[in-house]
Amino acid sequence: MKRNLYNDDHEAFRSSVAAFLDREVVPHFEQWEEDHLVDRQMWRRAAQSGIIGISIPEEFGGSGVADFRFEMIRSEEIARRGVSAATSGWGVSDGIVPGYLIELGTQAQKQKYLTGLTSGDMIGAIAMTEPNAGSDLQNITTKAVRDGEDWVINGAKTFITNGIHCDFVIVVARTDFEAKPSQGTSLFIVDADAPGFEKGRKLKKLGMDAQDTAELSFSDVRVPAEALLGELNQGFIHLMVNLPTERLLIGSGSLAAARAALEWTAEYVFERPAFGQTIGDFQNTRFELAELETRVDAFEAFIDRCALALNDGELTAVDAAKAKYLGSDLEIEVVNRCLQLFGGYGYMLEFPIARAYKDNRIQAIFGGANEVMKELIGRDIAKRHRKR
Repeated sequence: MKRNLYNDDHEAFRSSVAAFLDREVVPHFEQWEEDHLVDRQMWRRAAQSGIIGISIPEEFGGSGVADFRFEMIRSEEIARRGVSAATSGWGVSDGIVPGYLIELGTQAQKQKYLTGLTSGDMIGAIAMTEPNAGSDLQNITTKAVRDGEDWVINGAKTFITNGIHCDFVIVVARTDFEAKPSQGTSLFIVDADAPGFEKGRKLKKLGMDAQDTAELSFSDVRVPAEALLGELNQGFIHLMVNLPTERLLIGSGSLAAARAALEWTAEYVFERPAFGQTIGDFQNTRFELAELETRVDAFEAFIDRCALALNDGELTAVDAAKAKYLGSDLEIEVVNRCLQLFGGYGYMLEFPIARAYKDNRIQAIFGGANEVMKELIGRDIAKRHRKR
């Protein structure tokens, strides 16, 4: 079916993204995978090329276009090239962090951090997850205690995207220990050079090798009162407002990855000979592709609706959870079944399907594990039916 989601501006941006990736990412990707870290200069070149900073207001150097469809186009071009591990940090620093600053930041915070993000001179991170508190954000133990005009932060975070390269991090911390966590949590901006803030291990992972992922620790980190982002003790509410964007990023990225896997597989099976014909000539192969493409097409229709709803400020947390859960599970299944059609070559990392197989497993875990997504959806169903 014809997809009517994008206009000429979106397609012009697609051409820019494609050219940038082919020039600045693809040639270096293998080295970055070996280094387990992307060259920081890539961020600055992305900024210079207009690939990041789209949603940031013009007064801070951005394009001022709050349109999620640009994020989707970027994901599609990244997925086609199989280089998501090198660019996944954009989703946090350019896709999630600016939203918090735009909605909650003071003018001084916006001027400093949004301007830095737009130029590529700054990379941002957000520190939610802790060693003993993964998807359970209400169980965090990092604390911030008021001391005169300052706040003193102590705690540890883990699995932090952009943890090594980050110049600042939005930290989720408890600030009222008598209240429930949902009513006693706040957000703080901590600069990377703050005394007591330490970047720990560059974590070795099952996949996403080029992605910058680290542990962070805070030992009597003193920040001024002006470092508070948003309202005191309303951090959990702020997170809930912004999490739908993060989860739709994962869901739409999953769609792009699943679509890319199908394209690689279709190209391969109708070229690879076996038993006097191509692999694609076997009914089993065609049935596999038919089933997977149909399901991806159906999911695309849902994601497109979610994107437009987000643009209109109407995407609910429940629908975002559905997009994240359904998309990540579908991506994992599509890549797994497509890899099988490659046979032994599917296990070779020179083929993008193999890299996708090792990289995509995290999709069902980060941004809130899919079991948590199901719980959110289930609670909503129960709430609606109990009112009757």
